[in-house]
Amino acid sequence: MRLQTATFFPREPQSVEETGLSLGAIVDLIVKTLYYSSEAPGHQIAEMVGLPFTNVLDRAFDSLKNQKAVDVAGATGLGAAGYRYYLTDRGRQLGREALERSAYTGKAPVPIAAYCDAVNAQSTREAAITQEQLQQTFAGMVLSNDLLIQLGPAVNSGRSLLLFGAPGDGKTTIAERIASLLGSDVWLPEATEVDGHVIKLFDPGTHRISPIEQTRLNRADGRWVHCKRPVVISGGELTLDALDLRYSPTARFYEAPHQMRASGGMFLIDDFGRQQVSPRDLLNRWIVPLEKRIDYLTLHTGKKVAIPFDELIVFSTNLDPGDLVDEAFLRRIRYKVFVRSPTPEQYREIFRRMCRQRGVEYVDAAVSYLLQERYARHGIPLRACHPRDLLDQVIDTARYLNIPPVMSKQLLDVACDSYFVVTATANPIPLVVKVP
Repeated sequence: MRLQTATFFPREPQSVEETGLSLGAIVDLIVKTLYYSSEAPGHQIAEMVGLPFTNVLDRAFDSLKNQKAVDVAGATGLGAAGYRYYLTDRGRQLGREALERSAYTGKAPVPIAAYCDAVNAQSTREAAITQEQLQQTFAGMVLSNDLLIQLGPAVNSGRSLLLFGAPGDGKTTIAERIASLLGSDVWLPEATEVDGHVIKLFDPGTHRISPIEQTRLNRADGRWVHCKRPVVISGGELTLDALDLRYSPTARFYEAPHQMRASGGMFLIDDFGRQQVSPRDLLNRWIVPLEKRIDYLTLHTGKKVAIPFDELIVFSTNLDPGDLVDEAFLRRIRYKVFVRSPTPEQYREIFRRMCRQRGVEYVDAAVSYLLQERYARHGIPLRACHPRDLLDQVIDTARYLNIPPVMSKQLLDVACDSYFVVTATANPIPLVVKVP
């Protein structure tokens, strides 16, 4: 069975103690929030910091009132949660002091232990992919059964996978579809805290929010986000620094590294071997995480923080794996799957599907012409991306000539002349040709 979100649910805290934070940390967050607002009602502040007003923020406001740091400008509703609060001169001084310690504002962080417990409770290891599910996921792609048989166990392992093969044969697309097989949605905190240091985890570009129904008796902790299992993709720009906590000396809080944002999902390292960090250094960095499923991050104070390394790591490359790293390193990547170039029959099927998607009539004789006159004559290898790209260029050319897009010899020749790099091409078809 797949992992269900019901196995983990972050319930709304009913007291300061249940938040896992000190009263002082909550007070700091409130004064920083109000420092950037002229005034705000209590219920709005509760929404902004992700904590309930009753039994949590009301205690923090009582502390601020005792320090003469806040005052009330009026009311927008019943009770203290409806009061419109603003900072006094004393409160603005406290706000500046809090911002000097850390400029982080937003949802209150959860303790690092709570984050670790949540990741372990929603582990990718709980995925149990069947052959039918895998075939359904890849139904839109033309893949061999041999490839699917290799992919299934790799996904179920929740560990590491190397996809290798020629460029343009669908390795990245395969990896992206694998992500949908990793289980149900997950809960992740917007930020976590360790020894008073805040680590910002939630990234709108990575985490896609998935709404969930709540009741008064079963309200979720507002500091957590219910989202699809994350997919983080990093290519040639990847550096070792991006795999550790990134501390801002001016903001005085941390940004989570890629693998932490991918917790519970998938981390795809695309174009493996072309990163700014060498493959050897990258795998050296991950020897322990790949084998022990625990990663160690470093605070700027030098302290090491252990977190779960719970995601499917996928390496994708069009280079020879043997040229990237030695056998000892390859052994640490559990599954190695070769993505082969399409056969002529598969090429025809891909072309047929692309035509159906783009509303162009498929002509098998035109594909036979391409296979003989372009691929065979010039020694061009078949690639899975070629039918899509050539058809798109046929459509672009037809639009330019103000004619219907058809799989004619003339339009295909124009597309091939501007797509393939061939040093000795024979008489390219002029763009002004009239197509019957």
